[in-house]
Amino acid sequence: MGRIAGVLGGAAAAVGALGVAAAVGARRPVITRWPLSIGQVAPCLPASEAPGPTGAVFGTVGLAALATRTPLGYAAAALNAVAAAGIAGMRGDAERSAAVLDDALLQLDGDPDEIPPAEPVPPLARRLREWRTAPARYRVAVDVPYGQLPVQLLDIWADPSIRRSGGRGAPVLLQVHGGGWTFGDKAGDARPLMAYLAERGWVCVSIDYRLGPGERWPSMIVDVKRAIAWIHDHIAEYGGDPEFVAISGGSAGGHLCALAATTPNDPGFQPGFTGADTTLAAAVPFYGVHDFTADENGLFALLEGKVFTTTPMDDEHGYRQASPVHRATPDAPPFLVIHGDTDTIASVGQSRRFVAALRRISRSPVCYAELPNAQHAFDAWPTRRTAHTATAVHRFLTVVHRRHLASTGARTVPARA
Repeated sequence: MGRIAGVLGGAAAAVGALGVAAAVGARRPVITRWPLSIGQVAPCLPASEAPGPTGAVFGTVGLAALATRTPLGYAAAALNAVAAAGIAGMRGDAERSAAVLDDALLQLDGDPDEIPPAEPVPPLARRLREWRTAPARYRVAVDVPYGQLPVQLLDIWADPSIRRSGGRGAPVLLQVHGGGWTFGDKAGDARPLMAYLAERGWVCVSIDYRLGPGERWPSMIVDVKRAIAWIHDHIAEYGGDPEFVAISGGSAGGHLCALAATTPNDPGFQPGFTGADTTLAAAVPFYGVHDFTADENGLFALLEGKVFTTTPMDDEHGYRQASPVHRATPDAPPFLVIHGDTDTIASVGQSRRFVAALRRISRSPVCYAELPNAQHAFDAWPTRRTAHTATAVHRFLTVVHRRHLASTGARTVPARA
């Protein structure tokens, strides 16, 4: 029994140490250099996004450690208690994030009453059920080609009845997945957001695009541009309005989202289709990388080895041209930029500088929400914070869409607010 108790106590101590590291790292990350930063995200993400269940796990392990009645077990119980208490202190972050998002929407300018009210967050069981069943309910087209290459495929999310509604098409959101420009796919990102918008009358398009290291820059942005051109030409066939196309994306997808929005019709990113329309009505980048000229969090090592064929030293112009922070213009569309203030993988400074650059020059509203203790990829799961964020994105896009309709003389709003 003594040996078993020792093993259990040691295991509980290891779990407790991991919990303490998660509670501390979720507030102040220590490892922020790619790719080691992935190891920082792993324990911190559940601590920051699901503090209730995660804290309960450490509390349970601590109680089990007490039952061993050994010095190591008591030490393990103490570690787990510290972890549980530290993580419990983050339980209000989702509601604090909601308040930050509300404040960001006030940066839209104009009448605050123009902003739709936030919807209440559904219970966890319902959020999980909807997240699990969303593709079956809303993915109305799969692997539609938007170009000639095998990877140039897209999925379309919408209420199945929208194609029969007639009249003006629904507003459209293009979703660009993340993955460090080297991995990921259209089925893996932003499911809660696309389901939320589809349920409210939007048409969402998620795309695959060429990835490094097999393909190099600017293949990624070229594919995003080609997808935008396809949407303008074909989305009406699926019930969408080609006159209102917004874009969103997280991480590398956030970078591509922001770059596409700040470089409409740029011939350098549209080889072979320079005459195509790639303008966008709004942009919502999540925790994006906006400045390729700043070596933050090991960015240069990733870009030089797997994305570009050049280095920042010998291709400063190319890296600047790929950086949204250096492509801000007076004609940029309205932006809602979202970033967690403890992001380990994409420095929050990237979004701060991008927002500052936009606000110096853009004639459109620039909204910025810096979410407390939010990690990279926080919105991948149907947590309370994700629900608040999806609601805020919808509210932002609804205001922009209504203003667009008013400016074009349209009488109706097809998307449900």
